[in-house]
Amino acid sequence: MSRDEAAPPAGGEHARRNLLLRVVAALVLAPTTIALAYAGGWLWIALVTLASIGLYVEWLMIVGTAREMRVLVSGAVALAIVAICLAAERVDTSLLAAVLGVAAVSLLSPKPRGWPAAGFLYAAAAEIASVLVRLDHVEGFIALIFVLMIVWVTDIGGYFVGRGAGGPKLWPRVSPKKTWAGAIGGFAASLGVAAAFFVFDPHKSDSLLMLKMERLLLLAAALSVASQLGDLFESAVKRHFNVKDSSHLIPGHGGLMDRLDGFVAAVVLAAIFGLLRGGPDGVGRGLMVW
Repeated sequence: MSRDEAAPPAGGEHARRNLLLRVVAALVLAPTTIALAYAGGWLWIALVTLASIGLYVEWLMIVGTAREMRVLVSGAVALAIVAICLAAERVDTSLLAAVLGVAAVSLLSPKPRGWPAAGFLYAAAAEIASVLVRLDHVEGFIALIFVLMIVWVTDIGGYFVGRGAGGPKLWPRVSPKKTWAGAIGGFAASLGVAAAFFVFDPHKSDSLLMLKMERLLLLAAALSVASQLGDLFESAVKRHFNVKDSSHLIPGHGGLMDRLDGFVAAVVLAAIFGLLRGGPDGVGRGLMVW
């Protein structure tokens, strides 16, 4: 997500091959993600849990503690326990499991303990937020698709506008290839998604559930900015440890963190906002229904 957003237009054979790999990977991963999101329940929770454990492992690889098996295993087990609690719709217990998990990781980690603990918090936040948004039986799927689409078009818009327009760098010390043009292009694309959701809203005849255009635009704007900040955050962590890719798991994208950095930030923000407005069982409604 973060490596080639503003690569020169004449990137040569390597750039074309990398773009092809990105497209192929997206054509496989996006429909699978949407299908499992639609199914919800254990299928979605299983996918989210596997991804969260993958995020945790990659974080440990970046910070250099992946070979500490007690740290790796304790965190992975804690994330699995969080998933079981979420599947039982015990949000309070899942939060307790996450707190105990970060305590275990901290105690078992070699000094400095902060980086492994931060990695567990990052993965657990992604896991809990992704499940909470979908847990809403009324608007959960729509809310989750909205977040996913905002993140995806922000990434795609940033990639192509950044490549085509070039221009001043956004934060060259952290992400040398990102440009302001790419950031603005991704942001504009997210507003297009909000407009499309309003146009194709299936609840137009229901005054209680119908979407509001101006509020959708504000929500899309906030999630797009969060997505881009999440991308920059991951780049900053990798830069701090002099790492280029979190792994090479996904062709053309790098690792799970490289692919999910923006989604993690956006879905956590979405879950917090939805939770404040709709409560633990109405996060999707809190996010989408105003």
